[in-house]
Amino acid sequence: MGRCPSCGDWNSLVEVQRNIGKKSTKKHHPVTLVKLSEIKIKEGQRRPIGIGELDRVLGGGLVPGGVVLLAGEPGIGKSTLLLQLATHYSHRSLLYVCGEESPNQVKIRAERLGVSTDNLLLLPTTDTDEVLQVLNKEKGLSLVIVDSIQAMATTDLSGTAGSVGQVRESAARLIDWAKHTNVPLILVGHVTKEGNIAGPKILEHAVDTVIYFEGDQYGQLRLLRATKNRFGRTGEVGVFRMSGKGLIAVTDPSNLFLANKKERKVSGAAKTVILEGTRPLILEVQAIATQSNLMAPRRLSRGVNRNRLQLYVAVLQKHLHLPLYKEDVILNIAGGIRVEEPAVDLACCLAIWSSYKNKIIPQDWIAFGEIGLLGEVRRVREEEKRNEEAKRLGYKKIISAKTVTNLQEVISLLLSRGR
Repeated sequence: MGRCPSCGDWNSLVEVQRNIGKKSTKKHHPVTLVKLSEIKIKEGQRRPIGIGELDRVLGGGLVPGGVVLLAGEPGIGKSTLLLQLATHYSHRSLLYVCGEESPNQVKIRAERLGVSTDNLLLLPTTDTDEVLQVLNKEKGLSLVIVDSIQAMATTDLSGTAGSVGQVRESAARLIDWAKHTNVPLILVGHVTKEGNIAGPKILEHAVDTVIYFEGDQYGQLRLLRATKNRFGRTGEVGVFRMSGKGLIAVTDPSNLFLANKKERKVSGAAKTVILEGTRPLILEVQAIATQSNLMAPRRLSRGVNRNRLQLYVAVLQKHLHLPLYKEDVILNIAGGIRVEEPAVDLACCLAIWSSYKNKIIPQDWIAFGEIGLLGEVRRVREEEKRNEEAKRLGYKKIISAKTVTNLQEVISLLLSRGR
């Protein structure tokens, strides 16, 4: 069968043959019944790493027996982050399974970053069974890192490393070891060209925390985003800046995203404030609306879902009577950040209107709110926290559902200022 009848994906069904004749190295642990009321939680069980932005995303640090899946595009800085983590997390020995690199390559990167590797043990292998044998022999480990889970394979199954069966079985055995030894485990995962984690979806279900490492690999900005966390809040974002000495935590990301806010005034730009977890961020939305030479004008977006851009164009055409049906519309979130929440809707619409009308939105104005199909401006969560962040950075005019009710009122407010 070439297509999965459940999810509709093509070429996702893989035949797996289990080698019955070979003995598995997987051990069965004794099972006992435990009353929830009798379980005692030890104080200080969560151990901070020492990298503030990473601890924020994890919910305060690593939990004994917790399994973290760190995924990101090639070259984004996953291995760099893990080496820096090894320096800060220097309580006891750390085991680093080198599935994709040789120990010499890891050493070269560590010297370039100036990372102390006294407590770091390297295990160059892609055999899951060998890894488990070493893990059962080594005592006193405080953390195990597997780079990457797609490179691991077990001889108990047929198929090459990275196949659905190998990824599922290798991850299951490593997770089982972590749960019974109470040692934190970090698995590095590859992503597909669509941006999803490669391998079976059960991999994300099995781990405790899923973290995506995002950003433009040719730029400096890197974002850590938790999409699943059994021990903390989801949606938290950590901000890093890539440098020659590794990743540097950014404690005030709003100023980084608005580093060029004092440049000359131009149309097609609007400021907004979003909320990532508990952290408000000030962003700049940029748009270009220009006459198209194509029968079907282009709709391109970066940082915002393309379907939402189609919604913005339809609302602007219907309620502000902008003839965007013959215009190419391109939308961008400056800084390379990806925005999912609807609070960015109002700023996106204003940026497109500003570019088409060639009207400049004042530099000290900021807008946030969800746009409905009827052109109304809807309230978003935790508006007071957004207002406080905007005032902290010196914005004098805040446009939201608290001050306006629809797009027409916003435009009237801008035109009355002579802009």
